[in-house]
Amino acid sequence: MKVHTYLITLFSITALASCQKFLDVKPKESISDAVTITDKSSAETAVRGVYSALAGSNYYGTNFQAIGYLSGDNVQWTGSQSIVQEFINHRVNADNGMVSGVWTAIYQTINRANNVIVKVNEVTDPTLTDALKKQYIGEAYFIRALAYFDLARIWGGVPLITQPTVRPTDNRGIARSTQAETYAQVLKDLDAAEPLLTNTVDRYRATQKTVWALKARYYLYQKDWAQAEAYATKLIGETTTYSLIKPYSAFFANNVRGTQESIFEIFYNGTTEINAHRGQWQPQTNGGTRQWAPSDALVTLLNDASVAGNRNTLIAKDNQNRWYGNLYYRNPGSDPSYVLRIAEQYLIRAEARTQQNKLTQAASDLNAVRDRAGLTATTATTADALLLAIENERRLEFALEPHRWFDLVRTNRAGAVLGVTDPNRYVLPLPIDQLLVDKALVQNEGY
Repeated sequence: MKVHTYLITLFSITALASCQKFLDVKPKESISDAVTITDKSSAETAVRGVYSALAGSNYYGTNFQAIGYLSGDNVQWTGSQSIVQEFINHRVNADNGMVSGVWTAIYQTINRANNVIVKVNEVTDPTLTDALKKQYIGEAYFIRALAYFDLARIWGGVPLITQPTVRPTDNRGIARSTQAETYAQVLKDLDAAEPLLTNTVDRYRATQKTVWALKARYYLYQKDWAQAEAYATKLIGETTTYSLIKPYSAFFANNVRGTQESIFEIFYNGTTEINAHRGQWQPQTNGGTRQWAPSDALVTLLNDASVAGNRNTLIAKDNQNRWYGNLYYRNPGSDPSYVLRIAEQYLIRAEARTQQNKLTQAASDLNAVRDRAGLTATTATTADALLLAIENERRLEFALEPHRWFDLVRTNRAGAVLGVTDPNRYVLPLPIDQLLVDKALVQNEGY
């Protein structure tokens, strides 16, 4: 695949800055895949490289997340580029540049994780202790699991590549796995990561707690309600570590980061690591382009205090009386990307409990999120009413985060809510440039 021509390039890595010393160390400018991990220093650099790829502009830095919310009904496109409008219209073409960019970025992240997983154990440097080896490999397994999870929900089944790509011919000719097999790889990687990582709190790097949070989401998508409930409970039970801080804006406003709301967020320092989201959301008067903006329907919902509570802090008006999204606002672009939040765990457990007919407990979880937003308790009492209430709450709680489209697809509600009745459109086309260079790849139906 053409993606491999990107993956064999020098393992250039820019340090992902954070409050941890590990991520503050300036890495070597470039390291060849062939000799990347030979001692403790290069192992640390390689792990930083995995996080750096995850944070890239085509992955959690902007474009992957944009696919998640542009495809829903919360966001409108205000620009002129047809490739973006394709997501809103659900008529995405195989030559769409964003599709190609996201595919390549996710596989680049996987390749960097593969290098750590395969090579760290081979290092004989005595300063790279067994504990550090476990930590680094565990982090790589977690990020690879997240990457395959994202691939599965965008494209369905994809090629499962678990060895480093060094030469152009490496990993070429691997047929697509099914979506079920791709999700199985996610669980396999999470199971591998869990015992290698420590049960500590780190809001910028993977730990056992981060694994539990992604497992809760994974089991929700698999409709394994008991397991989804169990893993969400692990996080919700740690009230001194994770909490729904008040008001709603407290997890992102006033330049805060790493609050008790956050289970895993991506750090950007605004200089060597930039979160490009800000420029897309903010208006021209704030130095942005406002290329995408909250939809009229979302603005109406967020401004209805009886529906959204105090979550209208997600939007603001510019000097031309136009609404814009305000989750990403820092200049330069140092806003975190929020990957896993405790609010999601509450709503995962609420949905899982509803599906198990634990309606009182489910309502309690839903009400915890509503209370944080300044809302009264839900009036829903039946399972169907609770599921709809949870769906609507997720729409507002994660209004500018990449959940809405994936939620409607996984619950088979995309047809009723968005009018997207062709199930072929619930996944995106494989990039045409990948199909042209790897004949083992087969396009998704309907494209």
